[in-house]
Formats: sequence, C-alpha cells, structure tokens
Amino acid sequence: MKTYAPLDITFEHGDGVMLWDTDKTQYLDALCGIAVCSLGHAHPAITKTISEQASKLLHTSNLYKISNQEHLANQLCDLSNMSRVFFSNSGAEANEAAIKIARLYGHQKNIKVPGIIVMENSFHGRTMATLSATGNRKVQAGFEPLVQGFIRAPYNDVDAIKNIADNNNDVVAILVEPIQGEGGVNIPDQNYLNELRKICDDNDWLLMLDEIQTGMGRTGQWFAFQHNKILPDVMTLAKALGNGVPIGACLANEKAADILQPGNHGSTFGGNPLMCATASTVIDTISSDELVDNAKQLGDYMLKGFIEKLSGVNAVTQIRGCGLMIGIELDNNQLKHDCTDFVKLALDKNLLINVAGGNVIRLLPPLIINHQHADTIIATVSDLIISSVQQVAA
Repeated sequence: MKTYAPLDITFEHGDGVMLWDTDKTQYLDALCGIAVCSLGHAHPAITKTISEQASKLLHTSNLYKISNQEHLANQLCDLSNMSRVFFSNSGAEANEAAIKIARLYGHQKNIKVPGIIVMENSFHGRTMATLSATGNRKVQAGFEPLVQGFIRAPYNDVDAIKNIADNNNDVVAILVEPIQGEGGVNIPDQNYLNELRKICDDNDWLLMLDEIQTGMGRTGQWFAFQHNKILPDVMTLAKALGNGVPIGACLANEKAADILQPGNHGSTFGGNPLMCATASTVIDTISSDELVDNAKQLGDYMLKGFIEKLSGVNAVTQIRGCGLMIGIELDNNQLKHDCTDFVKLALDKNLLINVAGGNVIRLLPPLIINHQHADTIIATVSDLIISSVQQVAA
C-alpha cells in the first residue's frame, strides 16, 4: 500500500554511521532510522547476539517464563528506577499500554470517563488511540470518529494544565513527550516536567512520559526525565531500545505498577527471546562504550558548531538541541527552497537528515559518532542553509 512516498534510493548495507546504496555510493547517516539505530549499522555485538539467539530460540509466547525478558526488565528497571515493564512490538503499542493503564486507574477510582491530558503538536503513534492522543490533525484526518477521553493543552504551558485541573474532575493522567520530536524538536522550559510532576502529585494523576524518541541515551541521559531528577509513573520506550529489531516497552512505577493484571493486556510477540536478547546487548553496549556521555559531549559540540556557523543567518529562526537530538528551525519565506527540500539536497551531498514540524531540520545521528562525523554534519547542513539564503538574496 502507498503509505509512504519514499525517496528514490535503496540502501544495500551499512557499517557504523555509514550506509551504501545499490550504486555503491556512501552516505553519512545523521538520522539513524529516525532515532532507532543508535549503535549504527551492522554493529558486531548486535549481529552476534541476533545470530546466536536465532540459532537457539525465537519464540515460545508469554504463556511461559522468558529468561531474556526477565533479564531485560531488570536492566531497564535498574537504569530508570521504575518497578515493572510490559513489552510490546513498537512505540505505538507501548503508548497503547500506557493509555490502558490510565483508563484502568481511572475506573478503579470510580471515574466513569477517565480523561488524559495530551499536548498540541505531540506525536504518540498511528493506532486509533495513539493517533487520537496525537496533536496533529494531519495524522487524524479521515479516521474519525476518534477515540474519546483526551484533553488537549498547549505544550510547555503549565498554567493551561492548572486551569484544566481546576475545571475537570475526571482527569486521571498527563501523557507528554519530554521533548517533542516529530513536532519539531520542541524543548520545554527546564522546570516543565517538575511542574507537571507536582500537578500530578497534587491531583493524584499519573505522569506518563513518552520517551520513545528521547530515551536510551539520546539526550545525554539514559532517559530525558533524568535531567529533571524526577520519576514518572509510566514511561514508554521503543526505537533505540532494539537498534532496529521491533520492540517497545511500557514501564510503570509504584501506584501504576500493578494496575495491569492477567487478562487486562497482552501481546503474542511482545518480549520474545530474540528481541529481548538484542535489547539487552544494546544496553550493555551503550553502557560499556560510555555512549550516553558521548551523546552529551557531541551534542553540545554540534549545537555550538551550528550556532557559530549560522549566527546572523536571518532564515534561521532558532537552533535547539539536547544531546544528539538537534533541530534547526527555518523561515521558509527567506529560503529559495522549502525546508522539506533540504532532505533531498542533503542526500545529494551524501548525508541523511530529516525535516520535522514542516520547517525544522531534525538531526538524530547515532550515539557512536565522533568529532569528524559531527564536523561533516555541521558543515554540510550549514552550507546548504547558507547557500539557499544567498540565492534568495541574489
């Protein structure tokens, strides 16, 4: 089905931060499968684990204990200080589990129509519940009637949340991205999550964080909430957790940990031996290679580099970044090219990038990049922007 409009290029193989297409042309990957392949391509430890596990056991189902799943759950709980994990196959499924936890939590409090506060410009997935939670009409259009029970608020607006709290007795949870990825790398005020944590505590709500794009070291901490020194009640993960194999996770803490009971939720493939063994190796590799620290250092380096290169360029509205999650917001009116054209322009320069929110160049390079890779990304993207502005001026 024509659910995508892919670029006219096919990649044949990869090695680290590099990809080669079917014409043997080499590209630097500054997108890593949309924040998925944080260890790069064909990582030897991941390849070894997949091969060894595939030769032993792929699947038994959750009707039986799965030691790889238990080991991965313990790893994630140790890293996050959360209590329990439900494993799924994707980020959307992880968010579905979070939504179901919130609904059950509300019904246990005798709230007939539990409400979940979600944010404008958010993205939580494409299943019916998660697209209903998403704050983007393009994602929702044509799929009405949407799932009810979501209350929308502006992102990074604490007063709006307080106003909802004062006027709605049926709210049970807030579902929010610590940084909005698909919305354009929107980074909230430093204290935003702390304020939301307090509001949830004051009203006995669940704070549910969608860390599908920000988690697993992307922002320079294992999880973005750790920048704020708080704990959520629910957190969802996917993307980089499997470095390319499909796995999602919904973590719960304290008052949310035991809400789901046998019969409430499930997954045929979720948490199978292959996916969990791979994800455990991802964690081990990120830890042993100190890649969370590398994400912070190289992210700071790239942010500084872009600010220096693009200082005074009127078309650049703002440069935002946290770790290796960087967004360059552009004013389309001052460019020869629409911002979305930069994806193809960068590809012509052998660089993979992405555009989010319509006018933000989004960079999500692998956590394994070095200074040379960073310099190439900075120079290539900056030159493309400056060239487009110069052509307009001419």
